[in-house]
Amino acid sequence: MRQLLDTAAVAEMLGVKPATVHQYRHRGTFPAPDATFAGRPGWYATTIREWAATRPGQDWRKGRTRS
Repeated sequence: MRQLLDTAAVAEMLGVKPATVHQYRHRGTFPAPDATFAGRPGWYATTIREWAATRPGQDWRKGRTRS
């Protein structure tokens, strides 16, 4: 059985604060939860890894400067 990750676990996996995950969700840039438990969202690690690999804004540091 695959384990669902809560917001805190997702934040730890991404190296961000839980508030950042909430901001991503509020902006609509984060994947929908795979399921909910006790009214709280949960994601599979594969969902988060796939999103993190393709999320926008991750290339700007690689040899480019911000305008």
